[in-house]
Formats: sequence, C-alpha cells, structure tokens
Amino acid sequence: MFQRILLPTDGSSLSERAVLAGVALANAFGAGVAGLTVVPEFQTLSLDPEMLEDSAEQFRCGAEARAGRHLDFIATTAQAAGVPCTVERTTSDEPWQAIIDTARARHCDLVVMASHGRRDVRAALLGSETQKVLVHSDIPVLVYR
Repeated sequence: MFQRILLPTDGSSLSERAVLAGVALANAFGAGVAGLTVVPEFQTLSLDPEMLEDSAEQFRCGAEARAGRHLDFIATTAQAAGVPCTVERTTSDEPWQAIIDTARARHCDLVVMASHGRRDVRAALLGSETQKVLVHSDIPVLVYR
C-alpha cells in the first residue's frame, strides 16, 4: 500500500514515539522511510557584528548537533527493524512547508508525524505545524498522539 513514508521529527518524546510507530508501519507494509528534521533559520536582533558572528556560529553548531541526534534516532530505529531509511536535515522558518516539500521531493506517499495536542494560548498564537501539514498537503498524513 505505502512505499515510502516521511517521518519528520522535532526530537520531542512524542515525535520519537511517532517515529517508532512510523517505522513499525513501514515494516508491516514493506516500505522505506525518509527521516526529516527542520532547523529554523538563525535570527538575531543584535547590531554588534562580533556578537552576530559568534551567536550564528554557536546556533549553527548547536542546531547541527541536535539535528544529528534526531536523525540518528530515526536511522537507528529503522536499521533495527530492517527498514530502508534515508535521513536529511533542512533549514526553514516554515517547518510545515519543508515537510510537504520534502515529502514531494522524496516521492513519499504517507507522512507520519506527531501532534502535541496543544489547546492553550500557545496553540492559538503559534499554530500547529501538524495542522498546517494536514491543511496544505495532498499526501496522506497520519497523526500520532
């Protein structure tokens, strides 16, 4: 039924559980998985050029390390299940769009992702990346909660 499943992650424990579920689903269908983590663009309000350079470099190093850990979790989980896997990191301030673009580019026929289920002020102000993927994607999305 499904041939390639996209597993986007933000590294949260709920995202990790969605990865586990997505890998199990891929295993059941004989599908492969594509892991994805989206790193936000570096932003600063500083006018000090030295601080800007130091802060950007620190941000880059930290973001690379976190992304590596997130993607290693997907790769290790898929390998343990015998599921073919590729992983990638991309940079964007619109994770939902990066998820959809990656799903299309990697010819995924399903996206399995977590929803944190926020219903408070943060959900109203920040929106939900999962909700945005659901609204804008023409690829089926399985939401794990």
